[in-house]
Amino acid sequence: MKHVLIAALIGTSTLLASGTVSAQAKPEDVIKFRKSVYTVVGWHVRPLGAMVKGQMPFDQAVFLKNAEIVADMASIAPDAFAAGSDKGAETRAKPEIWSDAAGFKKVMDNFQAESAKLVQVARTAKDVDAVRSQFSALSKSCAGCHDNYRTK
Repeated sequence: MKHVLIAALIGTSTLLASGTVSAQAKPEDVIKFRKSVYTVVGWHVRPLGAMVKGQMPFDQAVFLKNAEIVADMASIAPDAFAAGSDKGAETRAKPEIWSDAAGFKKVMDNFQAESAKLVQVARTAKDVDAVRSQFSALSKSCAGCHDNYRTK
């Protein structure tokens, strides 16, 4: 089921990223896509955090699988902020995403980089201590966006 959802999100992302379709995409559809991307991110960050906090046993294979999905979502997340998707009652995206495009790009690039690094660290991790620092870096990259570009 997760693979179907991910495939659907990636397929939608590809369509939204193409010039003609993104221009035709309804803002409410882009917002739904954005919410879906971040729902998947949240779903897969939770077990990572639980392992790092000692709330569940560290399992390298499970950690890696979840980290890879987060990194995949990070790579398509910028497509979820198409022009015109700043309006609507169903979004918590701040206008600064579009008015400070360079700053927003910087935090999105950081999210992508930190999630990719987490995958690299997780590939060889023998215990939770090996991933803790990079998970913290990923969390800080998320906070950079939440603090500045998302309403509470």
